[in-house]
Amino acid sequence: MLSTAQHADVIIVGAGLAGLSAAHRLTSAGVSVSVLEAAPSPGGRMSTELAGGFLLDRAGGFLSTSYPELLRAPCLGETDLRLFSPGVLVHSGGRLHRTGEAGGTRGALNAARALRSASRAPLGGGLVGGGLGSSGLGGSGFTGSGLAGSALASGALVSGALDRARLRAALARLAATPVERLLARPEQTALAALRSYGLPPRAAAGFLRPLLSALLSDPGLTTSSRCADLALRGFARGRLCVPAGGAAVLPERLAATLPPGTVSTGVTVTATSISSVTTVELGTLSCRALIVATDARSAALLLPGLRIPDFHPVTVLHHAAPVAPSTGAALVLDADRSGPVSHTAVMSEVDPARAPGGRALISSTVLGAPGPGLDRAALIQLAALHGTPTDDWELLAVHHSPDAVPAMPPPHDVRRPVRLLAGLYVCGDHRDTSTAQGALVSGRRAAQAVMRDFGIKPDIAVDGFPLAA
Repeated sequence: MLSTAQHADVIIVGAGLAGLSAAHRLTSAGVSVSVLEAAPSPGGRMSTELAGGFLLDRAGGFLSTSYPELLRAPCLGETDLRLFSPGVLVHSGGRLHRTGEAGGTRGALNAARALRSASRAPLGGGLVGGGLGSSGLGGSGFTGSGLAGSALASGALVSGALDRARLRAALARLAATPVERLLARPEQTALAALRSYGLPPRAAAGFLRPLLSALLSDPGLTTSSRCADLALRGFARGRLCVPAGGAAVLPERLAATLPPGTVSTGVTVTATSISSVTTVELGTLSCRALIVATDARSAALLLPGLRIPDFHPVTVLHHAAPVAPSTGAALVLDADRSGPVSHTAVMSEVDPARAPGGRALISSTVLGAPGPGLDRAALIQLAALHGTPTDDWELLAVHHSPDAVPAMPPPHDVRRPVRLLAGLYVCGDHRDTSTAQGALVSGRRAAQAVMRDFGIKPDIAVDGFPLAA
């Protein structure tokens, strides 16, 4: 724990992905940093609860192996990412349709090898040049076994070879399109953009709409079409995944790789300025620069005048079952919208560490607030989605996050300024895209802005690393 007499070059308020990302860049450049976190542990919304031997993520989100900034994380070599099955399962017309190959042990091992190989690639060219485009995740690791390669070969939600070819080609084009070109497209809502992909109406409504709703946490698809393009591009280039052992593992390991004493938890910041912060527990701490890396609402309290975006609320239900459903490690989407659940997965099949032996963990996401009779309605729907009775399922927890995902309606700037003025900076997923990749990128951008103001040459030019995707 810091003392009130201590000084740091940079104080970072918030130990989520954005704050930890900024801290890594700054400490690597020789800048002294103190990260102050009000919660008992780092991570922000990426937290995990232990209940009866089950590991329950509070936010219920997932990562993607296509996130370049995730591969830059210094702890990735030690963090085991558990992959969902390639593609997704879509419940439509009372039936489950697989939009990707079933996958298997060999495919998972190849994907894991490619991920490890990419994480060891030099920062200079491994991700922007050959890493994603030729020999990394997009080339030999994931495109071939993911959506852009052969995921729609079965034509589950489309009829005829021509329709299947159109859908496969649309996703392949997105996977190959540079981010800058996607961001130059005319902007509209994601819902309106469904017509622009040139797909059959059934494929757009039965596959793209539920997939984008899950990726964006936006049931109405009011999100910017550019952000939707980025989400689909990332999905086509990679694989959905989660950290082994729960979402909290990633920020915990990020914090552990910082110099000892950098992160102080249980510290509540009440006032900020360019040269100091005031805390309840430690009094006033001085600094040369301040980075506010909290969620958008908390940042606005510390920085009056900062705009607070709208949010997409998310509710996660965790159920225990004596037997795992046959849907395996796939993400299951409900195209029929037959109940409150948007998507669901048997998380103990994706990551066996999340459930005690002999039991299964099913985590399901509702894009909205919990209403009366939620569990009963969800169990009825989940029986259809997983194709198994749910009478013996036990509700372990219901986690509701009203500010889970910052909304990104058009027009949306994926590079919102992180430098407010010299000495004062702000970062978080509300400054980029509302994803883990966006949070990590915004932290890097804030750190590089600080280094420029300090007269330190950043390790990578601000325009030289990928946008959040």
